[in-house]
Amino acid sequence: MGYVFNKKDTREYEQWFEKPDNRLFSGLEKKLMIEMLQPARRETVLDIGCGTGESLVPFIDMGLSVTGIDPSQDMLDSAFSKLGNRVELHRGFAEELPFDDNSFNYSFFFTSLEFVDNPEKAIEEACRVTKDKIFIGILNSISINFIRMRTKGFFFDSVYRNARFFNIWEIKKIIRGLLGDVPVSWGTVNRFSFPAQIIADKLEQANIAKKYPFGSFAGIVVTLVPRFRTTPLTITYPKQTTSAVAG
Repeated sequence: MGYVFNKKDTREYEQWFEKPDNRLFSGLEKKLMIEMLQPARRETVLDIGCGTGESLVPFIDMGLSVTGIDPSQDMLDSAFSKLGNRVELHRGFAEELPFDDNSFNYSFFFTSLEFVDNPEKAIEEACRVTKDKIFIGILNSISINFIRMRTKGFFFDSVYRNARFFNIWEIKKIIRGLLGDVPVSWGTVNRFSFPAQIIADKLEQANIAKKYPFGSFAGIVVTLVPRFRTTPLTITYPKQTTSAVAG
């Protein structure tokens, strides 16, 4: 069991999204996720740690069948008030997903892996319930922006004081340990103060900044490869008899 957001956390999260700059940056992060997953209409997607449902909106707009799961009832209440019956919501933990194997085309963690107790188990469960691709979106622990915020003590006054942070290589190591040499790709989004953000946006459009490993937000996509377990079979030959031929 990881950290469960309470009513105060939920209210602060919603207030964070009311700021135009934050909505802009979040939009860039979600755009990266959509570009990397390349989902199609009527496919299925699971948001693991869906929170207030903000990261589900692009998939709903694209016509996918959308499901969210979160351990916080306060977060789920906020998501339902915003999205209603356009999304199927469940209360539960990332390490014990209440879904059958291969239930979804895609699943994703959108800055939610930071709050689970056992990230390896959470990713393993995501692999179990997913058929095609998994997206893991993280606040990059080696980004310049992150280091600056940590130095200023930003995380001590926010819900992120309860979080564990990752970088691209740490996530790839977990994936390789679970799945072996499966296809993994990554990209980043950078957060800058204006007017530097204007320059950053142009770099994003040119796909230059997306391969900058120190970007503020990193997205890692795992393409799942089917694995088949084989069992050796015993082959039985019919017993043959030989008869002597008189000479």
